[in-house]
Amino acid sequence: MRRTGDAFIPGRHNSPIDNSRESRMNPSQPTPPPDALMLLANGCPHCPTVLAGLCDLVKQGRIGRLEVVNITQHPEIAQRHGVRGVPWVRLGPFELSGLRSPAELAEWVARSGSDEGMAAYFSELFEEGNLAGVTAVIARDPRHASALVLLLGNPDATLQVRLGAAAVLEDLEGSDTLKQLTGALGELTRHADARIRADACHALSLGHDPAARGFIEALLHDPDQDVRETAEDDLATLK
Repeated sequence: MRRTGDAFIPGRHNSPIDNSRESRMNPSQPTPPPDALMLLANGCPHCPTVLAGLCDLVKQGRIGRLEVVNITQHPEIAQRHGVRGVPWVRLGPFELSGLRSPAELAEWVARSGSDEGMAAYFSELFEEGNLAGVTAVIARDPRHASALVLLLGNPDATLQVRLGAAAVLEDLEGSDTLKQLTGALGELTRHADARIRADACHALSLGHDPAARGFIEALLHDPDQDVRETAEDDLATLK
């Protein structure tokens, strides 16, 4: 996520590495603290603040390892990670750029390793119009797609976030990743909010999963007309 005040560094886009992946593969184990990579440069006015905040989190044991690279000396590292501005931090699965207060950094540490944290990250990316960033995260680890269900089921999500989540789900049409969400999306078809029921219905149809048929058919008798019409249309296109 880009913040104002970043120093421009030429580069190309790459996706971050999710250092918490191993712990999610074995959920019975306590989630270890995330690792962090920070890129800074000579003359960067905000880099000292961010670096100090990260160092404090290392001292507290809330970050397991911190690697710091001065891209003035190693511009190839910025290019490798597609970084165009500093300060830039990869904190667990999250990429954060620009000035971040110690409190913000601590909050992102607390969010790492959870679907709720990933949903918060996706929300910021959607608000910035960065759908490609969300798609890249899910392509790297499809399990993060479950955060989309949390956003779809949040009645307080902004319109931009809801539209962003719907657009990424459209991109996942017919994929195994979307089929894995059938049960969670099916639960949303029972939500009290008619908008959420309709959105979940359409997302279910995109998965082309036969198991979704029962959820969609139940919505043919929904009390809301828009939901019923959505179910009729989606049932006709369900493969």
